[in-house]
Amino acid sequence: MVKIFLDGGPVEVVEGTTVFKAAQRAGIAIPHFCYHPAFVPEGSCRLCLVEIEGSPKLELSCSMVVREGMKVSTQSPAVREARRAVLEFILAEHPLDCPICDKAGECKLQDYYQDYGLTESVFREFKEKREKKVRIGDQLILDRERCVLCTRCVRFLAEITKTHELGLFERGIHSEIGGYENEPVRNGYSGNLVDLCPVGAITDTEFRFKTRSWFLTKGESICPLCSRGCNIFIDYHPGFPRVAGSAKVYRIRPRTNEAVNGPWICDHGRYGYVDLQRKNRCEKLIWNKGPGSTTELSWDKALIVIGEKIKALRENGKTGRISLILTTWLTNEELFLIKKIFKDGLGVRNVSFADPAPGTEDGFLLRADRTPNRRGAREMGFEVKPVDLDVLARDSDILFIFGSSLAGGSNDGAWKAALEKVSVKILVTAHLNELASAADFVLPASSVAEKSGTLTNADGRIQRIAAIARACGDIRPEVQILLDLAREIHLDDAYFGALTGPEEVHRELAKDIPFFGARP
Repeated sequence: MVKIFLDGGPVEVVEGTTVFKAAQRAGIAIPHFCYHPAFVPEGSCRLCLVEIEGSPKLELSCSMVVREGMKVSTQSPAVREARRAVLEFILAEHPLDCPICDKAGECKLQDYYQDYGLTESVFREFKEKREKKVRIGDQLILDRERCVLCTRCVRFLAEITKTHELGLFERGIHSEIGGYENEPVRNGYSGNLVDLCPVGAITDTEFRFKTRSWFLTKGESICPLCSRGCNIFIDYHPGFPRVAGSAKVYRIRPRTNEAVNGPWICDHGRYGYVDLQRKNRCEKLIWNKGPGSTTELSWDKALIVIGEKIKALRENGKTGRISLILTTWLTNEELFLIKKIFKDGLGVRNVSFADPAPGTEDGFLLRADRTPNRRGAREMGFEVKPVDLDVLARDSDILFIFGSSLAGGSNDGAWKAALEKVSVKILVTAHLNELASAADFVLPASSVAEKSGTLTNADGRIQRIAAIARACGDIRPEVQILLDLAREIHLDDAYFGALTGPEEVHRELAKDIPFFGARP
């Protein structure tokens, strides 16, 4: 360990640590544009300068390695003046776009000017005019007037994706970020350039001019679009109290977890958040009594009607004719309740999964499994097998379908013929599609952003998700639906009556299966 003094206070850090990282660990913020922990320090922005006792000039904290007894000042008059001068130099050519810039409210240049600037410029020359709308990728727009030449985007494409689509061209005041003609940034991780950009130079067409950052609520969650389980932020507008359905997800951003995804997410996870949107949401309970006869139900009435049908089979010893079609989008807690209610309690054996077909792995983050909890289902004891339509049609009187699609490679006609032979079909779904018209009962369920629980990624890491968005209409999380159903059919009143939510369910899960004892 090496002992140094930061702003007069002693700090012990590992030998080889930079002054910048030592300050971070001591809770001292040093302004910066070009530094990023995933890249080799470049020191091009000159904003992280600090004063070191005995040194004839200010030094770059991002590349200066600590020495025993080093005395560093991060807020001396010389340091503050240097930072002010750097910001004035940058702002001499920077456009006054803050009122229309998507980065406003999250811009480091705004923040640093507030801390170190607030002075009138001495420059009288006209600002350089540059291209304001350069399409550099399918979702990316570059504004060269806003660019501060931190080169984070260039280094990401060189060091992380190793695709080298962008570079720094020209010299001096004419320097600019650019790429090869007709060679856009298209590598599966291009959206990370928007997060990396410390100002509003690179913007996302999916978010551009849609809303302002201060209107959004940030929630921590897990990406459900592959078995990697990347940690993410979901930025959403919570909606207005008197406007039903006004809540909306505007963007997905990476949340750093070095053990899972580092500071990155893939474009598949970033732009595939349709499941989190209000489009085609199922918000009401529906009872399809017959052709042209549809009735909305209350939860109490629906549970009574469905419960009576299950109890009738149980009284006749025919609960084996209940079938389940599941998906590994379900949380560990939901799968555990399904196991306790249907497999252990009712003796159901015909359980299959309708997961989407595997995709292509990219060798970095994106995994072939396109669902978040396949490992969890297997550790629970489920055999994750596709649906056998012949068995489904022959051995089913009551069919529960969890999810909004029926995958498995069969054509629509075969599915329709099989479903027509099942007497009672109950669909638990977050979204409406053609499957809803084929079901007798449609129960509105929560999306990933509206419920709590845990998911197990491909590496066996159990991660928590939380309800960060408000559900509308009659939507309920699957945990509550399953607990209410268990109580309605009086399966084990003492056991299920003591469970009130995902936390209690997970405690029972950990008791039954030690693998799930390690909480996130």
